[in-house]
Amino acid sequence: MNMRAATAAIATAVHPVSLRINTYLINLDRAELRRFRMERLLSEIGIGFERVAAVDGVGISLPRRDFDGQSYLRRHGRRPNPFEIGCYLSHVECARRFLAGNGEFALILEDDLDFDDDFAEVLAAALDHHASWDILRLSTVSTGRKHRVEPLTASRSLAIALTREKGSGAYLINRKAAGWIADRLVPMRLPYDLAFDLEFDEGLQACFVDPVPVSQRADRHSQIQAGLSTYRLGRRRPWSVLPYRTAAEVRRFAARFIRLAALRMRGWKDGPAAAGSLSKR
Repeated sequence: MNMRAATAAIATAVHPVSLRINTYLINLDRAELRRFRMERLLSEIGIGFERVAAVDGVGISLPRRDFDGQSYLRRHGRRPNPFEIGCYLSHVECARRFLAGNGEFALILEDDLDFDDDFAEVLAAALDHHASWDILRLSTVSTGRKHRVEPLTASRSLAIALTREKGSGAYLINRKAAGWIADRLVPMRLPYDLAFDLEFDEGLQACFVDPVPVSQRADRHSQIQAGLSTYRLGRRRPWSVLPYRTAAEVRRFAARFIRLAALRMRGWKDGPAAAGSLSKR
């Protein structure tokens, strides 16, 4: 499929940034209302996209080669959630499709999003600053502090989060990050948003746009979130979960703090006034 051609759902006025990015929209075949809504929103922005039929958890049976049940239990401490597995494999499929072409950047979108008015402007600015990131996260469902490191637009900056951030509704990746997702993150050992928040273990650079330009709505019809108590083990959770999470948090903080400090020092050398304005956030 020619990613630079507008799909039938896209308006005639295509934003120039759409021609620089391969955009993938993850959507279940049976979630037609979500698809129609996202088609309308992306059409209004002028973003062309390729729809990726999400892997439906209804049809997933275990065991399977792309899901490591033992590692998932030791690291996450829950029973397998087939809808979570389907979500994970859908993101991996987006990375694989991207790698099958020759594009430089990919925008991955889930289908429960709202976009700020300057979304296309943010994407264009992000591409101009592509040397600063392998993964650029555009949404989150967490509220942790984002430490600004580089101005992006008049109202937004590139930022680094020192703590775990959940949610994978919208993000940009380059080919290096896509290769990691398609290769190193398979088989699945954690929920997707937790797995790709460990990019530092692979030496990749991740940033946020702060404030984020995309909101990932809490959809009461989400099957991943529905009945979560069914998959929790409570006191029967393996002892290995806490040390695994603690070690991951320590590695995350150390790796990202070192990077944050280096970027802040560079900012002070390049321009003390600019560095001061970023440090206020």
